[in-house]
Amino acid sequence: MRIPKDPVSFCLSFYSLEISPSLSRTSGFLTKSTLSPGKRKRIHTAGSSQLHASYPMDESRGTVVGDQSSSFPHMENRDHGQKPCIWSSHEGGHKIDIGKRIFCNRSLNMKNIVAVGFDMDYTLAQYKPETFESLAYGGTIKKLVNNLGYHHELLDWSFDWKYMVRGLVLDKKRGNILKMDRHKYVKVAYHGFKELSKEEKVGTYGNTLIRDSFDEPDYALIDTLFSLAEAYLFAQLVDFRDNNPGKVPAGSDYSRMYKDVRAAVDLCHRDGTLKQMVAIDPKRYINEDTAIVPMLKMLKDSGRATFLVTNSLWDYTNIVMNFLCESRTMNGSEKCNFDWLQYFDVVITGSAKPGFFHEDNRANLFEVVPQSGMLLNTDNGSPMPQVGSTSPSLSLNGPDKMCRVFQGGSVGHLHKLLSIESSSQVLYVGDHIYGDILRSKKVLGWRTMLVVPELEREVELLWELRNTRKKLRLLRIQRDQIEDKIHRLKWSLKFEDVNDDEKNKLSSELDELESEREQVRLTHQQAQRECHQKFHKVWGQLMKTGYQNSRFAHQVERFACLYTSQVSNLGLYSPHKYYRPSEDFMPHEFDIIPW
Repeated sequence: MRIPKDPVSFCLSFYSLEISPSLSRTSGFLTKSTLSPGKRKRIHTAGSSQLHASYPMDESRGTVVGDQSSSFPHMENRDHGQKPCIWSSHEGGHKIDIGKRIFCNRSLNMKNIVAVGFDMDYTLAQYKPETFESLAYGGTIKKLVNNLGYHHELLDWSFDWKYMVRGLVLDKKRGNILKMDRHKYVKVAYHGFKELSKEEKVGTYGNTLIRDSFDEPDYALIDTLFSLAEAYLFAQLVDFRDNNPGKVPAGSDYSRMYKDVRAAVDLCHRDGTLKQMVAIDPKRYINEDTAIVPMLKMLKDSGRATFLVTNSLWDYTNIVMNFLCESRTMNGSEKCNFDWLQYFDVVITGSAKPGFFHEDNRANLFEVVPQSGMLLNTDNGSPMPQVGSTSPSLSLNGPDKMCRVFQGGSVGHLHKLLSIESSSQVLYVGDHIYGDILRSKKVLGWRTMLVVPELEREVELLWELRNTRKKLRLLRIQRDQIEDKIHRLKWSLKFEDVNDDEKNKLSSELDELESEREQVRLTHQQAQRECHQKFHKVWGQLMKTGYQNSRFAHQVERFACLYTSQVSNLGLYSPHKYYRPSEDFMPHEFDIIPW
């Protein structure tokens, strides 16, 4: 386990505890504030009460805590409602709010980075789930009904955009939605919107000899915010099929329904419905972030190249980047300009990630004429003579301009365009653990930063719940020590030669301890459930499953050198910063951590 190098007080209080030798048998929570860590035990985190879908869905079901922003009364680095200042500004360089910090898994010295690249969708452009995901959900429903033969009743359904979270796994064959820890133990599971019992979970997923890898083709990973709407729709369809088997297309099992949902999502993207709506009113669907341009400018001023690699095509990319960099909307009468290109050296659209990251990818690289969107052939990025001409035809954004725009190609083209000598000189920032981070890190050796928008609220809640988490730790230690005493008494009664009076005394003490253990167990279980539900009433903390790191957290730790809540947080730090990870600790070291 990694403990922060520069820990805030909630980390200290969680790990620097000492247990009193005498335990109160009547108190639910120990009152001593000095506890030692004791043994770490894996526990099951109970989910919320069973949720049943109705059609249309009941919008009154709460799934997360309220929208009020939390406060850090004892922390000095709050911005008191003001926008964070870019590091290079006169006001910059101060302590950074914990929700805006960049967290480090592997050492990264920015002095060794010569190029910083960005994904666009859900990285530079943070979409509003309440509008964008609802738009995607509605479009998918229409495709299912109009194109794939599903019952018209689906058109009355509604979308709870707060219900699903990243890091879940869909079991396509069984119609289940799972949350597991880093060891792939399933801790929370639902069939549609019905919670599975402990016995059902163990019976289905608990056999270690046949434990699945939980990967394709039988499982689908919800590892991007784009996938939340389709996961929610899949859960609705599972309940709908179970309750109305005659209203789904013939032969539609759970796997087929998931395949149909994916096909409907693809149809929405292919016909341009979603992007047309965003283009008309970007402000309705995309969060404004005025810190993006100062961040990009600071990176370029520091001498680094910057690039954009996105799967979106040029027309849509230009609209979104205009909105982010110039706060302009595309209303049909006002044309977007190309001023935002000054903040980049190379822009690659239609990149087809993750295939783009394979060095043996042979995809052709075309240069884009920004004004018309016309594609020009290139020779690995160099201009080529057009048919009927003896000399190369330079595009309007050719070598004489700061930025060139392309479509397609591969990472080899990008390295050549930016004169990259070593993959480790590139830092790439994205939101997709597989499409952006894993491939670029594992295949290329790029340095990576993962954007996790949910992280800001998560760390704020960790701060707010620091006392609750301390109490949970005390209860676990108390329960463990009671069990040790019970085992000692049972051993004495079974193997030691004691007289009848002593045996009666030990038996009475054993009954007391077993009653106390049950009381502590119930108190701990209830407190753990309440803490779990503060983060999310169904799925709990994003980065935890019980007391273990969640599978999503494990992937973040494995593949992301850095991670943070939003891309512009990069502008709060020096462009030459040396990011250093905190020290790793194993369980045997907890009692002797050198604070």
